[in-house]
Amino acid sequence: METNVIKKATFNPIVKTYILLYVFFIMIITVVGIPLAIIWICGIGQWWSNHYYHKLECVLSDKHLRLRMGILIQVDKTIPLENIQDLTFYEGPILRYFNLSMLKVETAGQGSGSGHEMELIGIEDAHEFRLLVLEQRERIRMSMQQRGDDETKKVLMEIRDILTRIETKTMS
Repeated sequence: METNVIKKATFNPIVKTYILLYVFFIMIITVVGIPLAIIWICGIGQWWSNHYYHKLECVLSDKHLRLRMGILIQVDKTIPLENIQDLTFYEGPILRYFNLSMLKVETAGQGSGSGHEMELIGIEDAHEFRLLVLEQRERIRMSMQQRGDDETKKVLMEIRDILTRIETKTMS
């Protein structure tokens, strides 16, 4: 089944710096990570964050939201739009400093405390992308509801026809 691409999200290049410093900060907090933090900030982290950035891909199609990311561990996650419950726009002080934002995608069927299904950091025009996803989700829901209504009408008409035949047989 082929789907039409509505929008391919672009990511702000500042995400590379954010990832570099985020991992560096986590390494500095842990005593064991301090020697690794020096190696990270001097070169490996720059290479890693650059490659990570170039592997980031988020595509909104007419039926799905798809995210690809990762270097060693690659994640390719596809979420049907009808399963999306909410898209939360988040902008904390650190993200604001880097002029970034985060979209958290929450889906139907998530257990409590299981976290978010998908977190998208650094999408350019995140508000616009969020609105596009929500609008497409509503189109799908309306289409599914219309299909359900049509099927219900069809079943009710079949029941009516059966009852009419039964009534005709009992009268004769």
